[in-house]
Amino acid sequence: MEHILKYFPNLSDKQKEQFSALYDLYLDWNSKINVISRKDIENLYLHHVLHSLGIAKMINFRSGTTVMDFGCGGGFPGVPLAILFPEVKFHLVDSIGKKVRVAREISEAIGLENITFAHSRGEEIKEKFNFVVSRAVMPLGDVMKICRKNINREQHNALPNGIICLKGGDLQAETRPFKNCVDMIDLYDHFKEEFFKGKKVVYVPVN
Repeated sequence: MEHILKYFPNLSDKQKEQFSALYDLYLDWNSKINVISRKDIENLYLHHVLHSLGIAKMINFRSGTTVMDFGCGGGFPGVPLAILFPEVKFHLVDSIGKKVRVAREISEAIGLENITFAHSRGEEIKEKFNFVVSRAVMPLGDVMKICRKNINREQHNALPNGIICLKGGDLQAETRPFKNCVDMIDLYDHFKEEFFKGKKVVYVPVN
């Protein structure tokens, strides 16, 4: 939890309680349904929760914004973002039902009311949102092909509606098709732990 409080010191008491409850919940669920590497569960806050919150360094979602988490797995980045932005509606989508179940059960356990779920492939989702977020699900071009249809035109934020992905490694080839409009931040500029070297948030507006 100290990693979260270090970079997000203005959390409400309720948010602190929700974040602090995640470790025991994920530890318990991970023993039944493996959604996080068992070797990595002790790094939950640094490698998964704080990494998810890196999206908040790209955009501060305004109240009333709608966001789809494409390929949410066990709930990242959607669950931490839903805690951080209680006035924003999140819809978490994954094709693997047991992972969606973990995310749903944990969200219910901590009392998240701004989050919904779908056990579905992204291609099957018809609803529209202001933003789609994802965390290392597939190459940026593939995310764009599948999720472009899900971006609506109703604007709420300083950034135009679009797709925001948490990525790592050399992204030159991946971002080249979008070079005229892609925006990227280096998370190591914001989070000083060694883990964040090479980790980026990539944003592409969708007209």
